Formats: sequence, C-alpha cells, structure tokens
Amino acid sequence: MKSKRLLQSVAMTAAAFVMTAASATAITITYQTTGANTGFNGTSALLLNSTSGSAATLTFVPNASGTSGVPSNINLGDFTLACGGCTPVSGSTFSAFTFNLRITDTTNSASGTFVGSSAGGTIFSDAANLAITWAPTQIGPGTNNAASGNFGPTFFTKQLVTQIVAPNSGTPVGNTSVQGFVNSSEIPEPATLGLMGVAMVGLGLWRKRQLSAK
Repeated sequence: MKSKRLLQSVAMTAAAFVMTAASATAITITYQTTGANTGFNGTSALLLNSTSGSAATLTFVPNASGTSGVPSNINLGDFTLACGGCTPVSGSTFSAFTFNLRITDTTNSASGTFVGSSAGGTIFSDAANLAITWAPTQIGPGTNNAASGNFGPTFFTKQLVTQIVAPNSGTPVGNTSVQGFVNSSEIPEPATLGLMGVAMVGLGLWRKRQLSAK
C-alpha cells in the first residue's frame, strides 16, 4: 500500500512539474523604445550624419509597441545605414558617438536606459566599421538600473555589441535589428522544469519495475 501511494505521489508531482513547464511562458510583457530619451549623443535625435567623405546617415527606428511572452528574444528597434555616394573604394566617416536606448516596460510602468558607445569609423558600400557597445547589459528586475519605476520580476538584457551592417547589406538593405531578451525572475526556465518533470516520471517508472520484480 505504501508503495502504491509513493507511485501515485511521484506521478502527481511529475505531472505538476510538466504542467508548470508548459505554462511558464504564459506571462506577457509590453514594452516600447519610443521614449524621448532615446537618441544620439544624449539627445532625442534619431538621425546621425557622417562627418566627412560621401554624405551618409545612420537612423534609428524605435519599437513603438512590442508584446512578448517570457522568456523570449525581442526587437528593440532598427538602425539603417545609408550612403548613396559610397562605393567599394570611396567611403564616408562617422565620428565617435553615443546612443541612448530607453526601454519602457509598460506592463510594470518602469523604464531604464541602455547606453551605447561607438568609436565611429569609415564605411563603404559593401563594408562598415561601425560597432556599438552597450552598458549596462541588464535592466531590472526591481529597480536594478531603472531610471524610473519598478520592473518587478521582469528584466531586459542586451547583447554587448551591435555591429552595424554595410549600406548595401542586410534585409531590408542597410538595416541592423537591435536584439534583446526579456525574462522574469519569478519563472524558472521551462527547459529546467521540463527536465525535472521527465526525471520524476523516470523515477516513477523505475520504482514500478522494482516492485514488479519482487
């Protein structure tokens, strides 16, 4: 009788783990990067002009409203590099610049800023030497790197470097998508929960075989 109860308990626990893993991504977060603090060199300007060579521009189109489950990769906006007069041998130069990417978590009424720094560089029609390094790499949970409000259990992370593609590269042409990641500190990773559930089911089957062999 005790063995039967043990098997029932193991099976119920395993089922609970598997069900939790399946529902772990049910939470959704709505966010946007259209805040006034998003822009080049500490301003709200979304266009940067080249400083020498052929006329070139680097523009940013923010994400007006994104909704994503957690955990998930997300799009924070897009840079577009354009240079109509650039060729493989004649290029354009951008001076060093910074770019503030303000992300607003509208679900939790909080915001924070990823600050990007670039040493600038020279671009050609088929090559671009422009990279943006970001800090911090995580905003939230709670008030961690928050400019206002409280992110609660939600946190956003940003890959360390964004490499701007050449004017004639990418889809659409000249486009570089700014990728990030959103998750919640209250939700265990679904993969981890799934593995735990499988382990519990395996334990139950092993115990059943042991009892059958007696």
